[in-house]
Amino acid sequence: MNASIMTLMLVAAWGTFAWQMARRWRLMRLGPDEQRLDRIGERLRRTWAYAFAQKRMRRYWWAGIAHWIIFAGFIVLLVRSLLLFGRGYSVDFDFWGLLGGDFWLGRAYALVKDVFAVLVIVATGVFLYYRLIARLPRMTLSFEGLLILLIIEAMMWADILHDGAAQALDARSTEAAARFVAYEPAGSLMAVAIDGAGERMLTFLAHLGFWTHVALVLIFLNLLPISKHFHIITGIPNVFAQNLRPRGRLPNVEDIEGRIEREEALGIRSIDHLSWKAVLDLYTCTECGRCSDHCPATMTGKLLSPKHLTLDLRNFLYENEKTLVAAGRHGAPTVDGAGGNACDLVPDVIKPEVIWACTTCGACETECPVFITYVDKIVGMRRHLVMEKSEFPAELQNAFRGLETQSNPWSFPSSDRAAWAEGLDVRRYREKPDAEVLYWVGCSPSFDDRAKKIARATAQLLTAAGVSFAILGEEERCTGDPARRAGNEFLFQMLAQANVETLNRYKPKTIITACPHCFNTLANEYGDFGGSYEVLHHSQYLSQLMADGRLKPRGRVEARVAFHDSCYLGRHNDIYEPPRETLRRIPGLTVLEPRETRDRGMCCGAGGAQMFKEEEPGAERVNVRRTQQLLETKPDVIASACPFCQRMLIDGLAAESREEVRQLDIAELLWQSVGEKQDS
Repeated sequence: MNASIMTLMLVAAWGTFAWQMARRWRLMRLGPDEQRLDRIGERLRRTWAYAFAQKRMRRYWWAGIAHWIIFAGFIVLLVRSLLLFGRGYSVDFDFWGLLGGDFWLGRAYALVKDVFAVLVIVATGVFLYYRLIARLPRMTLSFEGLLILLIIEAMMWADILHDGAAQALDARSTEAAARFVAYEPAGSLMAVAIDGAGERMLTFLAHLGFWTHVALVLIFLNLLPISKHFHIITGIPNVFAQNLRPRGRLPNVEDIEGRIEREEALGIRSIDHLSWKAVLDLYTCTECGRCSDHCPATMTGKLLSPKHLTLDLRNFLYENEKTLVAAGRHGAPTVDGAGGNACDLVPDVIKPEVIWACTTCGACETECPVFITYVDKIVGMRRHLVMEKSEFPAELQNAFRGLETQSNPWSFPSSDRAAWAEGLDVRRYREKPDAEVLYWVGCSPSFDDRAKKIARATAQLLTAAGVSFAILGEEERCTGDPARRAGNEFLFQMLAQANVETLNRYKPKTIITACPHCFNTLANEYGDFGGSYEVLHHSQYLSQLMADGRLKPRGRVEARVAFHDSCYLGRHNDIYEPPRETLRRIPGLTVLEPRETRDRGMCCGAGGAQMFKEEEPGAERVNVRRTQQLLETKPDVIASACPFCQRMLIDGLAAESREEVRQLDIAELLWQSVGEKQDS
């Protein structure tokens, strides 16, 4: 080949690539640091499972297989590209005999390489079909995507052409005909196909295949940092650096009062408030749209689309690169917005309606194959609006006021917290400090007339099982979940610290709660404030009581029951089986699974403080869409394990005029079977 041309191409291409990567690195390092080098062993295991084995892509049959083939093909053919780079200097280069045609390793690699070249051609055909024929709405249907696919396919054909022409020339030198060779199937078939060409044509085709492959590899390399295919480089690091905290745990805002005094950011105001990992998320987005496909806000016509939120942030970052880097060097304000002030992401880049439509359900993060996070960014922007600008939906003002003055979002008197237990032998923890279990009731079962029945059923079941339990009563406060998810971190921390002080005074052995939001906050977030407890959701505890023989459901409850998964029980905490196990143990019940179930179960629409504000405008309401999905199973009862979900589903049934379908918590259904009569 030609050493001078090869040297020129390699120096130009790799030099340009290094320059582009340096630019991306500078942008990524503008924001605050973030520790992502802990638990190395776990990170390596998860990187193997999700980056190399592509575990999440298995959820998508053809696309998943095609994507894995292209990924594996790139790894296999990387060796081939390096081999061809070497042959630019020496036509006989074969990694010092390791990949020679007479050595078993060389023949094995030739076979694997040819097989993957063909498979990659087929896989690119799958994605071309999705883009040109099926035209999936979730995908970004751009020229860039088609160009990349065509480059990949052309690289494979060029490699096969080079091998075929070289083999035909070798056969011509011995005056033999080209023939099929089992360990080089694609190349030898190409050789047979073009064997009739003249020697000059074969030489031309060999050079054409060689230089086309080399040029396309180097062009492709330099397209990556300026295209969505940057994820080919950043995907593995992003999976390695994924969040290993419990999924339901949000990051803290440390030293809020000190930050206020120093005039430091309390949330995400500008693009340089994103950590390096958050920027790496933006780089890694593949624009596949799977996040938005399963987002309840997107599905019901709201302005929020997780994919477009990411793209809007990434585009803004790229468009203002020079200004951001220059400002970062001098510690100056970031990109100028209206009035000459540092640009606020909300509303200058992201509309407020976008971030207030999020239910924090986590469906987007569950679907993302490269572990991009969205909820932390959205809540971070909410924190800036709430704590620094006092801009938030008007309805949340009432919830915040109630949480601050009465420790519940409805402003009911704290003295009424235990009114639900009237007529039941339920003791306060201060009266029964040796209780085996602390039953954390939560705000909704304490004050909402319908949800009170959940509290009563749970208490009656604990009594029937002989469990020594007690409640905090007036000493219980809201865990602060709605305040934190709404962006009012200051109010959340105030409530959390007060609750931790109370709990640490009593030191309960076990805490159970029927509210997944309370469960998530107590189990996953209070540890940051000095409160580490054994916390169980009531579905877990009731299931265990039945397994231990302490609860024995005997009465038949003849009903077809569709179970709805709460996001903060399922997706955020991986608790799927205990509520189903509880229902299955009830004689007479037929447990139905809707099509959208478990980690693909749609949100009810209450999370992320949506329970306490008007839903953002859209084509339909989230709870109505979810109710329709559940009704497709033709149930007699829709069961849930969350008081917020219960309220949303009851309203959904009313909107659908399906009052004959009952909505019950799993504890209510179990009490129907365990108790002599249903509690009223």
